[in-house]
Amino acid sequence: MTSLLQVVRSVVAPLTRTRAFRRIAPVALPPAERFLARVSRGRVQLSAILVPSLVLHTTGARSGEPRSTYLMYTPDGHGRAIVAGTSFARDRHPAWTYNLLAHPDAAITVRGRDMRVRASLVEDDGERGAAWDLIQAQWPGYRAYERESGRVVRLFRLQPMA
Repeated sequence: MTSLLQVVRSVVAPLTRTRAFRRIAPVALPPAERFLARVSRGRVQLSAILVPSLVLHTTGARSGEPRSTYLMYTPDGHGRAIVAGTSFARDRHPAWTYNLLAHPDAAITVRGRDMRVRASLVEDDGERGAAWDLIQAQWPGYRAYERESGRVVRLFRLQPMA
């Protein structure tokens, strides 16, 4: 199964870096994810078919209102998750990154299971390089979003809280 998944990823990954995908995905994927989450009671995510995925539950940086965002994540091998604010290579940071900067205590849902986490921005160059290496191993070419966006993508490490 793993080799089949790698083959599918290698075929799909280049498509996700096209202009058409970057134009359509931000509009089409969130409603599709919400619909699938509703019918599966949060146990299934569309993106999780290809990559580990979670729902990030944050507090709005300015509004203070609860916010939920569907994201790909990369396990770091130490029980933590790395999330990247690529925003489909758009030139602005996604709102959820501002939320985590303002309110680092958050929650995630993975396959219907809820967990409290604390987010920390990965800033050190060596640490960022290692995080990108893990992300790239999972989804080849993903860092191209950073180059194409013209900005330094915010990477966060999500540490489970007791």
